[in-house]
Amino acid sequence: MGRKKQGKFVRSDNKSKDKRHKMKGKSMEAFTEEMHSAFEASLHPVEAEAPQVKLPCPLAMWELGHCDPKRCTGRKLVRKGFVRNLRLNQRFNGLILSPMGTKYVTPADREIVAQSGLAVIDCSWAKLEETPFSKMIGSHPRLLPYLVAANPVNYGKPCKLSCVEAFAATFCIVGFEELAMLLLNKFKWGKVFLELNKVLLHRYAACQSEEELLSVEKDFLTTKPEEEEIDPFDVNSGVECMNLNRRQCAVEDDDSSDDTDTSEDNEDEAEDEKAENDDSPIVSHDEEEETESKTSQ
Repeated sequence: MGRKKQGKFVRSDNKSKDKRHKMKGKSMEAFTEEMHSAFEASLHPVEAEAPQVKLPCPLAMWELGHCDPKRCTGRKLVRKGFVRNLRLNQRFNGLILSPMGTKYVTPADREIVAQSGLAVIDCSWAKLEETPFSKMIGSHPRLLPYLVAANPVNYGKPCKLSCVEAFAATFCIVGFEELAMLLLNKFKWGKVFLELNKVLLHRYAACQSEEELLSVEKDFLTTKPEEEEIDPFDVNSGVECMNLNRRQCAVEDDDSSDDTDTSEDNEDEAEDEKAENDDSPIVSHDEEEETESKTSQ
C-alpha cells in the first residue's frame, strides 16, 4: 500500500462554506423585486390563483392537530399554497417563532428571513404544555414582542396571535410589509391586525437592536394613554379616540382552538342555511285570517 504523504493536515475553515452559501442566496434588491411582484399578482386572484403567486422566501409550519382544520389560519395558508408542513424532528434553517426562543424578532433578522424563510408552530394556546417544542429544530428560534390579536377568537388579547398574524408581524418588523399584507388579505379580518398594531409595528421596525426593541415595548406598556371618559348619553362620544386595544366583541373561552377564522370558514354553511329557509312556504296575512276562520268553523 502506498505511504501516506508526509505533511500537516489542515482542516478547511468555514469561511469558504459561508461564502458559498452567500453566493447561492439572492440579493436584497432581487428579494424586494420578487416580493413586490408577488404582492401585485395576489391583488388579481382571477388572473393569478394563489399557488401561482410565488413568495420570495419559504414559509413553513409544524402542525400539531390542536385546531379545527377547517378554521385554522395556518392550514388555510397551506391549502392556498403559501406554506408547507414540517414533520416533527424536521429541521428548518430560517427564523422560527417559538416560545423556546431567547431572542426577539428584530430588523436585524431581515437577512435570515430573506435567505432562509420563516416558520411558525401551529398549536393551541390552551395546550402549550403538551407541545413538543424540542422536536421543532432550527438555529434561529425567536419570540415576538407585545402585539394585540385581531383574529375572531382572541380579538383584543395581547400576544395570542394566530399563525397568519405571527407571519405578518415578523414580516412587518423586518421590513417586508407587502408580504404581511399579501397573507392577511386572505382573511376578512386580516387588515384589522395591522390597524390595531400600526404604531407598535412601525416603532419595532425602526429599532436598531433587541435592547431598543424591548425598550419600545416597555415604554408602550408603561405609558398607555388614559381612556377618554365616555358619556353614555352621547352616541358619538369616544368614537374617534377609543382605545383600540380594548376588546370590542364577545370572545370564546380559552379552552377552544385559538388559531381560527370562524367568520370566513362558516360562510358557505350560513349561505346553505339561508337558502333552505328561503325555500320554506310564506303565508300572507290574508291567508292566515282565512285559515283561522276555517279552524273556528
